[in-house]
This record gives sequence, C-alpha cells and structure tokens, in this order.
Amino acid sequence: MLMSRQSIVTPLVVVSCMLGIAFMQFPRLQKLLNSRQYVPLATLEKELQQEKIRLDLLKQTPSFGYDNLMANWVYLNFLQYFGDDEIRERTGYSLSPEYFDIILKHDPRFIEAYIALSTSASLYAGVPERSIALMAESLKSLSPHVPDKSYYIWRYKGIDELLFLGDAKAAQSSFLMAANWASQYEDEESKFVAFTSQKTAEFLSRNPNSTYAQIATWGMILTNPVDEKTRKRAIDAIEKLGGQIVINPDGTSSIKLPPQD
Repeated sequence: MLMSRQSIVTPLVVVSCMLGIAFMQFPRLQKLLNSRQYVPLATLEKELQQEKIRLDLLKQTPSFGYDNLMANWVYLNFLQYFGDDEIRERTGYSLSPEYFDIILKHDPRFIEAYIALSTSASLYAGVPERSIALMAESLKSLSPHVPDKSYYIWRYKGIDELLFLGDAKAAQSSFLMAANWASQYEDEESKFVAFTSQKTAEFLSRNPNSTYAQIATWGMILTNPVDEKTRKRAIDAIEKLGGQIVINPDGTSSIKLPPQD
C-alpha cells in the first residue's frame, strides 16, 4: 500500500523544524559538553538568553499532530539542561518551567514530567507559582484514569501549594482530589495514596499550620523518584520540623513523628 504524499511530507517537516532549532544550540552544547574548563559568567548568561529564545520559538512551532514526539524531545532537552550541575550552580534553574510549558502543552498526559516540573521549578528555580499554574492547566485535560494513576499530579500540586506557597486551603483541596481519584483504583498502591492524601487533607482542615501535615508532605517527596540533592533537602526539612528518619530492619525507612500539634 502506497503512502500518501502528505503522510511522508508532514513528518519530514516536523523533523526539519526540530533539527533546525537543535542546530541553533549545537555549538553551545558542544562547548559545554566537550570542555569543563572555566567559562565566564557573562558567556553563560548570553547562552541562557539564546536558550530562552530557542524555547520561545519552540512554543510557536507547530507539531503537525506529532505532539508526543515534540514533548519527548523537549523533555530530553530539559534533562540535559537540568543535569548540568556545574553550570546550573552558577546560573540557576530559571528556564526549568519554560521547558515544561512546551512539554505539557503538547502532552498533558506525560505523567512522569510532573514530578520533574515540581522538583525543578518549585524546589530549584524557586517559582512554585509557575509549577502549580502549569499543573492546574494540564489537569483540565485529565481524568482519574487518563493517564493511569493521574491522581499523583494532584499530590504534586498539593505538595507545592503547602510547602512552597504555604497555602493550606489550596493544598487541602488538591489532596482531597488526589484521594478521590486514587479511590477509583483497586490496587494497594492507589489505596495507600487515597488513605494518606485523605488524612493529610483532614489534618489541614483541623490545623492549617500542622507540623504533622508538613512532615507527611515532605515524606511524600521521599516516596518519589528524586535525585540525592532533593532527597537530602526533604530529610533536612523533616528533621527541622522534629521528625526523624528511621531505618527499619528490612532496609526500608520510615518517619518517626514528634508529638502532634
């Protein structure tokens, strides 16, 4: 069966657009990847400006129906950006939400992207408002079963609202939604999420400044696949709140809580 001319030309146009934008950053990537010698801060800031222009261009680039391809490609770009610790320590993580603005626009069902959004934008870039806004917008396109276990996105949103904005009322609402969506599943993992989310929401309803709820929320971060730096920050926060990380005989860990407030 012969393929139509459009079915051949359209993907070629998509790939051409993506490759054209990729070549715009190729010299910069080569310099950063091939050499770890000192680069002047002014040079790095100029490169960040160029990357911002590239991302702005990508926001306007049509996908011609290949949304998943676009989302996955930009996510790989983000991983390269986020993983360059030496450069990020000098320039920060301000572009993190810009990547996810593109990723979630093209694929709001890309559930793995949400934890990276929360970690990079809220924890590292210090802009939880952007993280929460992007999640709220994407949630309009989702349902309890689309994608599978999408209740986690409500949890990520609630975590950011409580820990980074101090908005207990908004966090309570998000955790209730997480509990509602998770309760529609029968597996043990979902039942656990439904139970803990419901309990966290109840704690917040009784005491918006509950230390217990804050510790429980930092504990949620530890259950996610986060990097070592994020894990250390969560443990430090739990200990400052009076909690203690306990290593169990079977090698798993749990949190010993202080007297409830």
